[in-house]
Amino acid sequence: MKGGLQDWPVGELDAIAEPGALEFRVGDADWPFRGLVVRWQGELMAFENVCPHARHPLNLSEDRFFNSEQTLLICASHGALFEPKTGSCVAGPCVGQALRKLDCRVEEGTVYVRAPHSRRTPL
Repeated sequence: MKGGLQDWPVGELDAIAEPGALEFRVGDADWPFRGLVVRWQGELMAFENVCPHARHPLNLSEDRFFNSEQTLLICASHGALFEPKTGSCVAGPCVGQALRKLDCRVEEGTVYVRAPHSRRTPL
């Protein structure tokens, strides 16, 4: 583990729709790190599941991150919209800001994300 980060297995690639997203929580039970893996246009991205506007998780329901058109990620709290590939906010109260991107990879069908063990650990 380097700098408080480690690679976590967070789910199976086949379980993520295209387009779609998978929510995950890893690490410390009291302050787990929350993230999401996004499958978009043949690519896989991972982000911290925290809106830069109010620091809330993006979703209210499990794995529900896309708008109704399935074109943008949406923050359920205040309606901010984010590009699925980059995490950049394109509409709403945090335009110009972005979700924190995480390194991710697929190994033998399992998705791994490099993340801290706690929300208390800085990225």
